[in-house]
Amino acid sequence: MSSIAQSSRDAANEAELDRAVDAAMRDDIDLARVERFGNRLVEMLNGCGTALMLSLGHRTGLFDAMEHEPPATSEAIANKAKLSERYVREWLGAMVAGGIIDFDEHNKTYQLPDEHAAMLSRSSNTNLASSMQWIAVLGHVEDDVLEAFSHGQGVPYSAYHRFHEVMAEESAQTVVAALEDHIVPLVPGLVERLEAGIDVLDVGCGSGRAINALAARFPKSRFAGYDFSEEAIAAARTEAERRGLANARFVARDLAEMDERNAFDLVMAFDAIHDQAKPAEVLANIAKALRPGGVFLMQDIAGTSHVHEDKKHPLGAFLYSISCMHCMSVSLAHGGPGLGAMWGKKVALEMLAAAGFGNVEVKELPHDIMNYYYISRTTA
Repeated sequence: MSSIAQSSRDAANEAELDRAVDAAMRDDIDLARVERFGNRLVEMLNGCGTALMLSLGHRTGLFDAMEHEPPATSEAIANKAKLSERYVREWLGAMVAGGIIDFDEHNKTYQLPDEHAAMLSRSSNTNLASSMQWIAVLGHVEDDVLEAFSHGQGVPYSAYHRFHEVMAEESAQTVVAALEDHIVPLVPGLVERLEAGIDVLDVGCGSGRAINALAARFPKSRFAGYDFSEEAIAAARTEAERRGLANARFVARDLAEMDERNAFDLVMAFDAIHDQAKPAEVLANIAKALRPGGVFLMQDIAGTSHVHEDKKHPLGAFLYSISCMHCMSVSLAHGGPGLGAMWGKKVALEMLAAAGFGNVEVKELPHDIMNYYYISRTTA
């Protein structure tokens, strides 16, 4: 009886498999599309693995060690970078397989092409290896975000390991490097006002790199940076002290509680408003803090408020991902609306108008595909 039962089970399993195959092969399934999608998923797996290795190449300094260098063995590269040869060799394998580093199979040497180094080394202002760090930073909180899908309360800033460190590097490239030549000149006459001496506030200043850069460039102006994070403010203060910037101060505070009137001539917000727990209150507080004739300069993600349009953005998928894993979640964690990074131009303009900002200009910069720049002036 047992052999008969086993045969029956085998027949049932085979029938189930046949049904599954038949379902997959039914007329309304485009098998070519299935194959294309499968190939795309394989490319994603390779891309994700390469992204993690790019992050390690940045953090270990391997790309900097290989920049403008002739072909070298794994031993020579490891020695120059002061790293373990075995780990370096395996990392090089990933970089060769990922098309990042060239390999001479006869001489067993590796070389980073100058064209690749231009986008991977610290000497470049377009160092995309730095941005690859977000994959690991966000992966670190995957379990927390998974739980948030059920309870809906978000994940707090404190859960994000290395967030401010990586954000500071990102800011150095997208904001600080472009401040003097691109961002400040967006407002006619602002350079001259800064040179003469005005009061400036950066809300959500993070580690304070923008404020410290401006304070060094415009010694007659007075600069303040406010941020919710004690960790970020401590880093900002340390840097200001190191550079001897007596005209820069930093305060850890909840921006929704800010109650300053006619205190600043310029308020800036770099990629900060959409993260807030109370963005409407923060915008209203900024409007009150500006003096007559003052300027509010807000940089934020170049979304449209419409997903069917946002999918055309070159970084649309990544921006929605980072929004789900961080921007939306940290706002929800503190009782906010969870605007998310892709709140977009339509919603941003509506909220600026509700806060009292009229005649808002929206500008773009050629070097920055990620952001819009919103400029509003108060009545003189």
